[in-house]
Amino acid sequence: MADALIEHRFPCETCGSDLRFDPASHQLVCDHCGNQQVIGGTRQLASGIKELDFRSAIANTLDAAEIEETRVVTCPNCGATTEFDETTHSAECPFCATPVVTDTGLHRHIKPRGLLPFALDEPSARKALTGWLGSLWFAPNGLMDYARKGRTMNGIYVPYWTFDANTKSAYEGQRGMHYYETKTVMRDGKREQVQVRKTRWSRASGRVARFFDDVLVLASKSLPKRYTDGLEPWDLSALEPYKPEYLAGFRAEGYQVELADGFTEARQYMDRMILRDIKYDIGGDEQRVSDVQTQIGNVTFKHILLPVWLAAYKYRGRTFRFVVNGRTGRVQGERPYSAWKITFAVIIGLIIALITGYVIANNQ
Repeated sequence: MADALIEHRFPCETCGSDLRFDPASHQLVCDHCGNQQVIGGTRQLASGIKELDFRSAIANTLDAAEIEETRVVTCPNCGATTEFDETTHSAECPFCATPVVTDTGLHRHIKPRGLLPFALDEPSARKALTGWLGSLWFAPNGLMDYARKGRTMNGIYVPYWTFDANTKSAYEGQRGMHYYETKTVMRDGKREQVQVRKTRWSRASGRVARFFDDVLVLASKSLPKRYTDGLEPWDLSALEPYKPEYLAGFRAEGYQVELADGFTEARQYMDRMILRDIKYDIGGDEQRVSDVQTQIGNVTFKHILLPVWLAAYKYRGRTFRFVVNGRTGRVQGERPYSAWKITFAVIIGLIIALITGYVIANNQ
């Protein structure tokens, strides 16, 4: 296992200030002197990213080079674990806006193998957020103003697992074929003939096989899953091999869902897809599946990081959280409501209803 702490800091070659990754230029830039520095190495696509053996990881026999330690802080409110450099002594949690004093600790984890670099800068993400808020009926004006004029959003790399696997499944079930019988029924004292649908069942069995590629599982517990699911799809074909330079100026969240638990969730998805394949293989009008025996092999995985712009706004004692896909600008978050706007809309609706009723009554 790695013993040394991994630091992700990149000083400017010209003035010594910290560089940050710029989504627009895909380079490291210095906000102090304007110097730009190309990220080293040749850009590669996802096909060039090495997969790791799942069983080796579960048995704790991964190569030491696949493990690293980073300095992290854990939020006492939401439990988010994010990286901080050694010069940071206090901060606000980017996930829930809770003030935290950093209790420096080390997090030993499997290194990321790939990431999607940010493609949107902070102003673009803020524009997407304010546009989304503006499209919501009954959102408080104060919250929208705060979003437009408030503190900058936080760029966070959120951890995910991806899993690949070969599956072969044998199944037993039944195929249902619809047919119709004519029956006579009484309606309003009259005899009528109607068609009644019935189903004829026959035994069915067989085998299906599927290769699963990059089954994506969220490895964070800091945000509701419905938010992160709503940010999909992610262009995983554009994954690049992990380079710490992409993290310069951003934060990275440590994974909270362990690898084995992540695979359990991935299996649930795989089982749903296998069941769909089986029903298609059975055919007919309806299907019943009584038994499925699945063999799964060649399971590999990657720890990857996906870019999210995050805003956590405290408004009238409540925390509203919004997330923006750092590649596409897709927005998800908690829907705020303005009580006075709802009341005003109800009053206007009642007035319109009264006027309409008055007009109708006088025209009769």
